Amino acid sequence: MKNHWIEFFTGIVTVKATGKGLERFLNNLLRKKVAVWSVKKHGPHSITFQMGLKSINKFREVVRGSGIKIEFQRGAGAPFLYKRILKNSGFAIGIFLFFGLVLTLSNMVWGIEIKGANPATEYQIRKQLDKMDIKIGEFQFFSKELDEIQAGLTNNIDAITWIGVELKGTTYHFQVVEKNEPEKMEEEKPQNLIAAKKATIVDYFIEEGDQVFTIHDVVKKGQLLVTGVYGKDNNTKIVSARGEIWGETWYNSKVTIPLDSTFQVFNGNEKQKHYLKLFGYEIPVWGFGKVEYKEYEKEENEKKVKFLKWELPLKITNKTYREKEEVTRSYTEEEAIKAGKEKARKDIQQKIGEDGKIKKEKILRQSVKNGKVILNIDFTTIENIAEVQPITQGDLE
Repeated sequence: MKNHWIEFFTGIVTVKATGKGLERFLNNLLRKKVAVWSVKKHGPHSITFQMGLKSINKFREVVRGSGIKIEFQRGAGAPFLYKRILKNSGFAIGIFLFFGLVLTLSNMVWGIEIKGANPATEYQIRKQLDKMDIKIGEFQFFSKELDEIQAGLTNNIDAITWIGVELKGTTYHFQVVEKNEPEKMEEEKPQNLIAAKKATIVDYFIEEGDQVFTIHDVVKKGQLLVTGVYGKDNNTKIVSARGEIWGETWYNSKVTIPLDSTFQVFNGNEKQKHYLKLFGYEIPVWGFGKVEYKEYEKEENEKKVKFLKWELPLKITNKTYREKEEVTRSYTEEEAIKAGKEKARKDIQQKIGEDGKIKKEKILRQSVKNGKVILNIDFTTIENIAEVQPITQGDLE
């Protein structure tokens, strides 16, 4: 059985034949291998049937001299549909442009609403949004993700504690929680200051409390330094001891630095691919071909496409491939020692805090073993050793 769906793509013609000898005419068509179907009789001398447009030349050969009158009633299939589209192309283009315009406008930013911020803070927020290309008239496809926008605003504007970011349709909504002026501190609870670790006291600044040490005293961990209790017997006053006591402390650090180390870095090469994603299927739009990098890191971002207020099952996907390469770093023994000392200093600085200082350092031992430099370093530091100890009722009895 012939599949007439195939004929749809090449074109189908409905023909009316009138005259005598219609059966002989149909047989002649079949002998010429002109396929006809849907043959209907409309009286003794009239029939209609359908045939393929591609057989029209053979059909005309059979019609010549047959005495049969032919009338082409209508055409169907892809070629005729294409002609109709061309005939009405202005209307079709207009519809296409209309939907394209609505689709484009639906995916742009047309509003930015900020609630909960005073005028000065709102000005700062809008200024920061401009730097992040979040502005009216920009495409949402090229905007940052909501969590990136939230982090960028929180990190760059000191006046806000928290900001909520939401995209509804074509409008960004920002809900701001500003930092309040610090409330008056509640009355501090009675406390002493004790030594957090063993140290030799070199300096101090006492705001409140009674000092029970002198400069150059060597104190142990937990030893009382500043008491919050004044007086004796019934004539006592209890305060919250406050202050800084700076002591000379000591640390030992062991560091291992390989002379040769291998790691991966980005070399600056990258390739981008853009897709239309429909029902989970990706249709390449830009950036064809294979990614030829041996080692790379892939970053993928998706943006939903909207039509007016509705989200379509269509997404625009951007994939960025960044090439990585393996790099070998080699140190001389002197360079490894320098790098090891620097690493040890950073570790010690984290322990003593930003206000702490490294007074001196001494390498106790250094060796090279299995391609690694091993350092054992003693550090003498100055840091605030004061630690709070609450005063309980039992301490007063």
